[in-house]
Amino acid sequence: MSLWELFMIAVALSMDAFAVAVCKGLSIRRAGLKYSLTVGLYFGAFQGLMPLLGYLLGVNFQNTITSVDHWIAFILLGGIGINMIREALNKDEEENLDSSLTPRSMLPLAVATSIDALAVGVTFAFLKVSIVPAVSFIGIVTFVLSAIGVKIGNVFGARYKSKAELFGGVVLILIGVKILLEHLGFLG
Repeated sequence: MSLWELFMIAVALSMDAFAVAVCKGLSIRRAGLKYSLTVGLYFGAFQGLMPLLGYLLGVNFQNTITSVDHWIAFILLGGIGINMIREALNKDEEENLDSSLTPRSMLPLAVATSIDALAVGVTFAFLKVSIVPAVSFIGIVTFVLSAIGVKIGNVFGARYKSKAELFGGVVLILIGVKILLEHLGFLG
């Protein structure tokens, strides 16, 4: 997997966290650096941890399903992408977030926004990705985008939440299709 593909996966995975960070930014009067860094740290840490856990699970099953790993990657990434697009287009779903940074408030959000990364970690095991640099990169990208998201939410409002989720979903689907086409011999 190239650095560019990893970057696109990291950005796509971080879109849920970015969207929630934007909402967190909306919930406060003034987003200081400490607030942005705290939100970024929660989301970045969990976005890095979850693919590592998924990878460790996937490694245990890698030898049994090597012949269909590209289909699994395609289905997982496609399913995650479709779900993100569905959430972006669902106008009935409104986020009601408070400005609290307590673990009781932040941990459920961090876990919820990183569940997709668990499945991507399983995919990484099948693709034999160097996991430590990959999860570090994903965590850092998510940290930066989430910290920026708080500030954007505080300044601009909720206009970009659904666009961010839509973008993330499309990118994951395209990467899944690319992996499938490469393994089927359609791409070099």
